[in-house]
Amino acid sequence: MQNRSRFRFALLCACLAASVAVGLLGRGYWTPDEPREADIAWRMSWQAGKAVPLLAGEAFCEKPPLAYWVAGAAIDRWGAAAWVARLPNLLYALVTALAVGAIGRRAAGPIAGMAAAAAITTFLLSYQVAIWLATDAPLVAAVAVALWGLYTGFYAGRRRERLYGYTCMHAALALGFLCKSAAGWMVPVLTLATLVIWEKRWRELRRWELYAGFAVQAALILTWVAFVYAGPDGPAHLKVFFWNNLAGRFAHVDAPEELQYAAAHRNTPGKYLIELPLYLWPWTLLVLAAIRAAWRSRGRPHLMRFPSLGPVRAGRPEPAIPDEWRLARFAMATFLPTLAVLSVAATARNIYLAPALPGLALLLGWWTRRLDRCDLWDARAIRATAGLLMLAVAVLTAALLVLGRDAWDTLNTRTAFVAISAVGLALGAGFLASAWCAVRQGRALPALFALLLAYCALLVGPASQIYRRVDPWQDLAVIGRAIGRDSAGRPLILFSSDETTRAFIDMYARTSVEFMAGPINATSTQHLKERLTQAPGSLVMTQLPGRKDSRTVRELASLLGLTHSAGLPADESDAMPAWASDSGLRARRRYALPNGRHYALLETGGADTPR
Repeated sequence: MQNRSRFRFALLCACLAASVAVGLLGRGYWTPDEPREADIAWRMSWQAGKAVPLLAGEAFCEKPPLAYWVAGAAIDRWGAAAWVARLPNLLYALVTALAVGAIGRRAAGPIAGMAAAAAITTFLLSYQVAIWLATDAPLVAAVAVALWGLYTGFYAGRRRERLYGYTCMHAALALGFLCKSAAGWMVPVLTLATLVIWEKRWRELRRWELYAGFAVQAALILTWVAFVYAGPDGPAHLKVFFWNNLAGRFAHVDAPEELQYAAAHRNTPGKYLIELPLYLWPWTLLVLAAIRAAWRSRGRPHLMRFPSLGPVRAGRPEPAIPDEWRLARFAMATFLPTLAVLSVAATARNIYLAPALPGLALLLGWWTRRLDRCDLWDARAIRATAGLLMLAVAVLTAALLVLGRDAWDTLNTRTAFVAISAVGLALGAGFLASAWCAVRQGRALPALFALLLAYCALLVGPASQIYRRVDPWQDLAVIGRAIGRDSAGRPLILFSSDETTRAFIDMYARTSVEFMAGPINATSTQHLKERLTQAPGSLVMTQLPGRKDSRTVRELASLLGLTHSAGLPADESDAMPAWASDSGLRARRRYALPNGRHYALLETGGADTPR
């Protein structure tokens, strides 16, 4: 029995690691955000000053530099390939899983710990964060460690253990701050405040052990602040770091238009609740079952065990809280307050909620631990989850049939595409059938294990092949290198280009360009004309609207009777936008990715030479 448990644990770890590795290592830099983050990390690998990140040579003060330091170190050691820059994410994902699993194991045993670690690794939003090159993966890892320290300190039975837990919490909070500023504090601070109020443990706020670790935070954070302050434009950079990028996320502040962060990603009432089922896919129904179980368990202490939480102090024992209910309470205190705060913020993005997902992972671990008392609704949730994953098998099969039309270039490509996709789909379907049989026999835990293996098989098999087919749609490095060759020896102006464009030009074309901000209007085009008059040999690069559809997408659209008005016209030599003609510019070269971005390199006079 023990050998079987070890084998299952090893198999689980291998499947989770393979699932994350496929998303991390099997593709290039994808929009949105990854090209920008890659350029900042690449710059960090060789720039002289390390305190302020640089985007295309200009200060980027949205986020502190810790994540860029780590990615830059990897790039400096192994090169600027996408898998190298994302390699630290494997460490972040491992730390997150271990920290969340450690909380679940400490509170409710090894089964709860394994389930919580698996959930935080495979929630759709958690998986997206783990495989994406951004500051969110290290932030989630830091928050998970901080929550582990908070749980250890808050429920410690001895002063030494309490000091150790809270000090670890403060150290993790400092690292989280250096990843994404004070956003790293939100989840642990709200969790602590909620637990104190919920459990009426006001004396916890008077313990010196809770505050001793502030010295660690101060040492790390203030050291970085001092370096920023001492650098060029230090006070202005600190204002952007700590005012525009923090207060500006929750409300409008007095700042230039480019620093009005509240103007982007506008929040809407109920956005997070509406999208939450997607964030938790494919375990959404299991989380609902866990919430139902937690609601039904409230006020039923006779169903739980009641261990002592700590020593008697001043003649009064600490409040006794059910062992298993403690984990559910901690889980809800982790997630619900953060959800409430984010729901009233001015801005909203799905990744903002990612640091709170350990709460729902812990709740799922708590529910899994209770499945020896599995009822009808729990069984229905497991069967419905199997049905959702079977639907995913069908969707992935259809996607592979569509995308695979472009994969028949060579025999090797065709063989690998079919073999890996077929094996993944077959394993996924087989594990789903096993899960269905197990739940019919009343064996809930084996059914959940089979569901997890099925999901991992789909991620490693067909999803990896979808990554390979989609990757050329995002290969901005090809465009960047081509523009570098075509513009060699002449000044280059980026006109009304977004951060993504500036980033890949900086990485792949040249590090010295002139940037003219948009939007495109009479004022900006007049400025462009004046600049071209001063430097008549300059080339202008701009992004054009629409995309270039691949042959497969055009054929599919035609088959379905759909139009592709968003795509490029069949004759790519059609006239340029009006502002280009008004400025006396014609296309020197055009660049387009299949189903992706479309750019043009413009020059004054001459004939169009579309590519």
